[in-house]
Amino acid sequence: MNLDHKKWKEFVFDDIFYIERGSSLYITDCENGSTPYASASADNNGISHYLAVPPNRTGNCIVVNYDGSVGEAFYQAEPFFASEKIVTITLKDTELNVYIALFLVTIIKQEKFRFSYGRKWAVNSVMRRSCIKLPAGPDDLPDWDFMERYIKSLHYKPLSSSNRKDKSNALDISSWKEFAVNELFEVRYGINMELNTCIPADKNDPDSVNFVARTEANNGISARVRLVEGKTPQPAGLITCAGGGSVLSTFLQEEPFYSGRDLYLLVPLQPMSKLVKLFCITVLKANKYRYSYGRQANVTLPYLKLVLPAASDGKPDFAFMENYMKQLPYGDKIFG
Repeated sequence: MNLDHKKWKEFVFDDIFYIERGSSLYITDCENGSTPYASASADNNGISHYLAVPPNRTGNCIVVNYDGSVGEAFYQAEPFFASEKIVTITLKDTELNVYIALFLVTIIKQEKFRFSYGRKWAVNSVMRRSCIKLPAGPDDLPDWDFMERYIKSLHYKPLSSSNRKDKSNALDISSWKEFAVNELFEVRYGINMELNTCIPADKNDPDSVNFVARTEANNGISARVRLVEGKTPQPAGLITCAGGGSVLSTFLQEEPFYSGRDLYLLVPLQPMSKLVKLFCITVLKANKYRYSYGRQANVTLPYLKLVLPAASDGKPDFAFMENYMKQLPYGDKIFG
């Protein structure tokens, strides 16, 4: 199916969507549980926590961030709790499904460039009046059937896993211990480069590297840039952690890279497999709620306490972490 052979038309959000704000919730007062909590995040399909609270949405809707990572959009299939920094979207004249939702999410995310942390997508004054360009039918209404058929026509190979998806992955953390970040890693400051001083490059350019910044999107990679004479890239295998900006956005970098301002490098103090690093990254990122744009981690990061599995000798149980990651659904697809 060819998108160029279809008539497109602009539609006002409020004419075709039901738009509903989320609700306020103090997550620091909540216990961990099974309800997905959708915040204004760009990561993990918009889910930042799993809490012991009842859902306030039944699922089968689109989530759009009007604050935080403004303009990010996701499809939520299952019941979840929608935070006060997002809206949920359903259709006024037809039933939403995953195929239509994925088409719409892609289009909505094209509007991200219009907004920023300081320029919100105000719901009543801006979002409801915003326009979205969509395929239209002969009646000049959105052609939902075409959108569904287009997504279904895309070629892809379903991701498979030999791990059981119905197996419980719940963790009993009652015997876990606290370890400071600097007990596990050497915390180094990056080389503090400015992206606007670098030359953009193509991914296939052999004389180029990733530029990792304080963003929470795209594994922290904000651009691909040419190598700079006299500047040695950071080696692959390090963990990057934002001390400012999108504080505590933490990722494993599997290629050499340049690092931007307020970006810290976590170098394991003892050998760690890729799976163990990913486990630690997940625990580290679970502490993002402690920070904000005005409360950065530049000073406190080395002393931040991570609750981790502990072996009988009181040391971090890296073997448990690795085995746990391996048995997760699709854990068998993680190599290295």
